[in-house]
Amino acid sequence: MARWLAHKNTYAAAGLGIIISMSSPKVWFITGASSGFGRALTELALKNGDKVAATLRKPEAISDLTAQYAIDTVLPIQLDVTKHEQVKAAFDRALAHFGRIDVVFNNAGVLVLSEVETMVEADARTIFEVNFWGAAFVTQEALRVFRDENKPQGGRLLQVSSGAGVVGIPGNGFYAASKHALEGLSESGAKELDPAWNIKITLVEFGAFRTKMLADNVKLLPHHPAYDNKALAGYQIRKYIRGTLVKGDAEKAIGQVLKLSRLEDPPLRLMLGKDGFSMVRDKLKGYSGELDKYEAWSADLDVEE
Repeated sequence: MARWLAHKNTYAAAGLGIIISMSSPKVWFITGASSGFGRALTELALKNGDKVAATLRKPEAISDLTAQYAIDTVLPIQLDVTKHEQVKAAFDRALAHFGRIDVVFNNAGVLVLSEVETMVEADARTIFEVNFWGAAFVTQEALRVFRDENKPQGGRLLQVSSGAGVVGIPGNGFYAASKHALEGLSESGAKELDPAWNIKITLVEFGAFRTKMLADNVKLLPHHPAYDNKALAGYQIRKYIRGTLVKGDAEKAIGQVLKLSRLEDPPLRLMLGKDGFSMVRDKLKGYSGELDKYEAWSADLDVEE
């Protein structure tokens, strides 16, 4: 997949149009490294000459990588992100092993498809435990490590969000809610940071890509017969996600994430995937129109002194 460009002392991710400088290999902390985006990024980072603390529930899932790379290059760490003490211990172990952590890819997540009305409470709570609380615990520890442990200070926190974190998705409401929550947390946290700490947060808003999350790892709940109408948006979303219409190439997207990790001035939000842009632009257009139309309703709502 890759080749060396010796005359430039650079590395090219062939086919992705990305050339990454090899002057300063990064140390990554990746959650959900067993499959999907997490696995793809672990592989690409290692090929790029970086080092990876690969966290996952079952370390044996990446035994092929640990056999291929030395222990000073890839460190598998068993981790359930919903357990805050485990998250702290995983960061401490990675620090003790590598000396610093440059980039955190906050990726672990679950997907359960259901209309809002028919979502099972246990599944809804699991979605939030992993997608929000797990991501929040990783966020807290990443900020602490970047500021207090790294010498010099600094680091990049890449939050795996989604187009569903910006726009509500029919048939996928609780997942969308968990990503909306992560968006709010991350934007607020980014505004709290002292620029002197050199910590940058980016919400990577993925569209639909061909990963195990949309294949083997998605849970599809039975829906109420009232939603059987094939013209309803929720029905169409299920058909799209579970069918062959998803065209996003996960490896190409992860190549852009690697490029993002090297930016000196990264964006707060980076949307990846063609399907998200029109969806978000339509929302912004509609929201802007509603703001203009109803702004006058707030003209006289202050307390009269």
